[in-house]
Parts: sequence; structure tokens; C-alpha cells
Amino acid sequence: MTERAGFHAGCQPGNLPGDLPGDLTAVEAGMWQAFRNGSVYDLRSGDALVDDPHGGHPWGPERTVRARVVCWLLLDGPPALAGRVSSLKLAGLRIEGSLDLAGGTVVPYVEMAGCRFEREVLLPEARFTTVRLLDCSVPRLEAARVHTEGDLHLPRCRFPGGVRLTDAQIGTDLLLSQAIVHRDRTGRSIAADGLTVGQDLQAELLESHGEFSLRSAKIGVSLSLRGARLSNPQARLALNAPQLTVERTLYLTPAGVGGTPLSGVTPARGTRVQPFECQGGIRLDDGRFGDAVDLEGARLVLTDEQALSLRRVQTPELRFLGERPRRGNVLLSGARIVTLVDRASSWPGPGGLHMGGFVYENLVPRGPFSLAQRLDWVAAATAEYNPEPYERLAAVLRESGEDEDAREVLLAKHRRRRETLPPAAKLWGYVQDWTVAYGYRPGRAAVWMAVLWAAGSLAFAHAGRPPVSQGGHPQWNPALYALDLLLPVVDLGQVSQWQLRGGWQWLAAAMILLGWTLATTVAAGATRLLRRN
Repeated sequence: MTERAGFHAGCQPGNLPGDLPGDLTAVEAGMWQAFRNGSVYDLRSGDALVDDPHGGHPWGPERTVRARVVCWLLLDGPPALAGRVSSLKLAGLRIEGSLDLAGGTVVPYVEMAGCRFEREVLLPEARFTTVRLLDCSVPRLEAARVHTEGDLHLPRCRFPGGVRLTDAQIGTDLLLSQAIVHRDRTGRSIAADGLTVGQDLQAELLESHGEFSLRSAKIGVSLSLRGARLSNPQARLALNAPQLTVERTLYLTPAGVGGTPLSGVTPARGTRVQPFECQGGIRLDDGRFGDAVDLEGARLVLTDEQALSLRRVQTPELRFLGERPRRGNVLLSGARIVTLVDRASSWPGPGGLHMGGFVYENLVPRGPFSLAQRLDWVAAATAEYNPEPYERLAAVLRESGEDEDAREVLLAKHRRRRETLPPAAKLWGYVQDWTVAYGYRPGRAAVWMAVLWAAGSLAFAHAGRPPVSQGGHPQWNPALYALDLLLPVVDLGQVSQWQLRGGWQWLAAAMILLGWTLATTVAAGATRLLRRN
């Protein structure tokens, strides 16, 4: 009798539904009965070394079932015993052959713990209620377009040939915590483009060796990569997730090893903390995050060609609180953030930060972050002069009531622009800076006017001063004459009554020009002050 004929022997005339097929092994017969009873079929020995599904200890026929028998139970299994619900719950078994459920509809609950699969698990376009593979060794999981009404749990599993979840639809939670996944032939460890998860995707303490791809994925609540280690140093990206949608928060933060994952709280004393670490680039371009993107404590190991790319990201809060990347780039071009929570020591140096079109409304520094450091932050993002980052920072500071700091930022903008000008314009810029600080310090203009008035009064006290007419001229007053020259609109009746010659005429003309410049600066500064008030 062939294997296939033997599988259907239990359904031949004269056999009752649920009778054991004739060619099942003793181990498979025990699994059959446990399935009907809905109980756990546990073949573990109790020796951790022997029972380790990832270890080298051989498992013989006494722990082996054929993948075809497992598929038969799930797709067309016997009815449950009276008062029971049939389900497949295996522990410590070796599954021989390829578990192929492609396109099938599996109604029973499936849970396999500590099992060893000899070949790949094929679930493309299959439909399940809930599937849990816990601490299993699986050469490869192929589950494109798989659909679950409940959870898909894969914690602590090891996948030497990668995982494919492209366009999968998970009804509630997808759990990949503490899994170890290696790259497939295309260089991807986890291919989950177009994935939809109804609630949480938890991949805490995940080890990914290859590209973790989540392009256009949609997560109904939060995506947690706390304590994960993503490694793809030879390629461009370790996490490739453009157009990712997360309804709440993306966590790229530490986790407590052996305890409860951390969420912005101080770990208990004695808890070993493992940071999120990524060796390779991260791409989150065009992502939408309902609450926040949290990078607290993140450790990025990048090459010069790799980047943390957050271009055109939209989120209410960005927590940029990781370790400073020694190499690579941080790209924030076009991102729109409501609140930026950051630390001075987290940002890369000059040439490593790009913020063209980066919009944020509030700054919440964590720890000391002086205005000088903030200006260095802007300068690091503009290898070539760009006024936009300065104007954005000034606007945010002004909205928070820090007008003096806002003026300092705009002054720094003009000084940065000055370095791009030709020599003549640069010289004029230095003059404007020294005298009136480009108009952002009007009090300095008033001081210069007072200095010029005093100097002019002393100078004109020694000037020859023949009157314009012999009669009706006022008495000579060098202080009033100098003040009449400096004030551009007010006429004190001095300049028109006296005629200077030679170098005194040039001095008077210079004072008129300086008076116009300084008075205009004072007026502009006063106008800005009144407008702010």
C-alpha cells in the first residue's frame, strides 16, 4: 500500500470517523489521539541538552513524525472526542519532510514548542486561526500572503534560511521576540513587504542577519524592536521600511535581558540592559507614526555610505536620544515633527546631518543643550549655506518666548551667509556685524550714535565755520551741529546756517551717511520689539 493510500485507510467503508489509519507509527498514533483530545503531545526528555531543538543531539524515530501526517491532521483531521476541541499541540518533536500547507484552510489551533523541522515550512496563502511556533528550529518559513484571524507567534525560533511574510495579514499580534533569523539567497532575513498586523509587532531581542524588509507594512498599534540586533554591514540597509505605517510608536530602544522590556523607565537594579543595535543602514522614509519614533539608547554602526534615513517622516514626537553615530549620515530632509526630544551628544558632526525642509514645532532637550551647541547642530546640517534650518530654529525659539536666542540664531545665519559672499560684500558684512550686528542688536547702534556724536562734537569745535549769511545766524554749537548731521529727519537749524570747507565737508558727509544707517537700524529694531510685544 502506498503512503497516500495508507493515510486514507481510516476513511474506508467499515472504519468509523477518527479511527487510526493503519500505517501510522506509534509516535504518530500518539499525536493523532492527542489531536482529538486537544491535549499537548510532549516528547521532551527533561534533559535540557537533549531537548534543545537547536543543538546537535540527534533525535531518532522515537521523537519523529512525518510532515504529511501533520498536514493531514490540520487540513482533514479526525473529529474531536466528545466534549473536547481538537487542536495540534506538540512539544519536543522532530518533523520529517516539508510541512506544506500552501493554500490550505486550517481551523484547529496550532502550537508547537521546542520542535525541530528537518525541512522548510510552507504556508503561502494558507488561512489559520492562531499559529504558535515557540523555540523551534525551522530551516525556512515561507508564508507569503498567509492569513491568520488571531496571532502568529514565532518567539525564540531560529530560521537559518530566513522568513518570508510578504503581504501577510495577521489578525492580532505578530511575535518575533528573541528569534534568530539569517539571510536567504536574496540577502534578506525577514521579507515582510506589505505586511498587515492588526495590533502589535513585537520583535524584541531579535537577531537579524541580513535585510529586515518592511516596505509599506501597516501595524495597528506599536512596533517594538527593543533590544534587537540587526546586522547587515556589507549591504546598504539592515532595516528597510519605507512607507511604514505604525498607528502608535516605533521603539528602537533598550530591553532588559531576562526581564520585562524597558519602555522609557529606569531598569531595576541588577537587570542587564541590551540596547537596540543596528550594523547597517535604516530606511524609514515616508513613514507615518501616530505617537512617536523612539531612538533612546539606540546604537548605530554605519559605514560612510550608510544612513539613518527619516526623510519625509511624519510623527508627533521624535526621540533622538541614541548614541552618536561615528560614521554615516542622519537624513531628516522633509520630515515633519511636532516635538523633537533630543540630546546634544546624540547628533552626528559636520557633514553627517541633513535637514533640508525639516519642520519641527517644539524642542525638548534632554540634558544640557546650550544655544552654541544648537547652532553647531544647525551648522553640522548645512555643509553649504542654507538659511532654512536657521529660520526654523529661530521661529521655534521665538514661539517658546526665547526672543533673545532667536535673534542670536538669525545673527548666526547672516554670519554664515557672509562666508559665501565675494570679498567686497564680505567686508561690508563685517562692518555691519561690528557696528550694528546686522540690525539684531539695535542698542549697539545707539551706542555708536552716541560715540559719533561725542567725536563729532570734539572735532567740529576746531572747525572753521563761516556763516552762510552775515546776519541772523545762530551761535555756533559744535554738539548741536554734530547732532543735526547724525539725525536724518530732524532739523535743528545748524547745518543750513554754517558752511564748512575742505576735509570738514567730507567729515560732515560721512556723519550724515552714518546717521542714516544707524538711525534706520535703531528704528527697525524698535519696530521689531513693538511687534513682538
